[in-house]
Order: sequence, then structure tokens, then C-alpha cells
Amino acid sequence: LQNLMRERQIATQIALTREFLKYFGTFFGLSAVVLTTGAIRKKNPAFLMPILPLSFVFSYNCDMGYGTLFQRIKGEAENILDTQSSLLELPKGPLTFEDLEKIGSQTKFFREK
Repeated sequence: LQNLMRERQIATQIALTREFLKYFGTFFGLSAVVLTTGAIRKKNPAFLMPILPLSFVFSYNCDMGYGTLFQRIKGEAENILDTQSSLLELPKGPLTFEDLEKIGSQTKFFREK
């Protein structure tokens, strides 16, 4: 059941990215044309500077929506699980029953009336 929910969340995220890409792609394309035209007319290449960060955002969203970003993330996650599992350990180790009892005795929520 959790896996089904995870798959639905990822599918929703990809669909959201694809929808965002339609709007951002239009903005990026129009911006590139306007900025390039301004740089040519004013003979000032500084007008082209905003295209660089916009192109990174556009490329990232293309990769997320239509590329292999999620596959690479999955591969890296599997690599971490296989080779660097010590990074996944909780501070002070796993939660124990004694820890739960201590927390329960300190909060009013768990106390009996």
C-alpha cells in the first residue's frame, strides 16, 4: 500500500513538472528572444546574462519531466543503501521501548486521567 502511494506521488510530481515546463518553457523562449534582440539592438552582451540561470532551471525541469532524473536518483539511493548504510542510522541508535516509555511519562498526552 505504501509503495502504491509512493508511485502515485512520484507520478503526480512528474505530471506537475511537465505542466510547469509548458509555462516555464514559454517564458524562457520569449525571454531568450527578447533578451537576444535587446543585446543586438543595444550592442550590449550583458542583456544575455539572465539566459544562463534560466537555462539551468529549464534544463533541470526538462530532465525531471521527460529525462532520466528519477532513474538516476533511484540508482544513487540504491548505491547509498548498498555502500553507505551507516549514513542512514539514527542518532543515538534505533528507538527503544525504554525511550518510548520515557517520552510517554514526560508528556501529558500519554498520561492516564
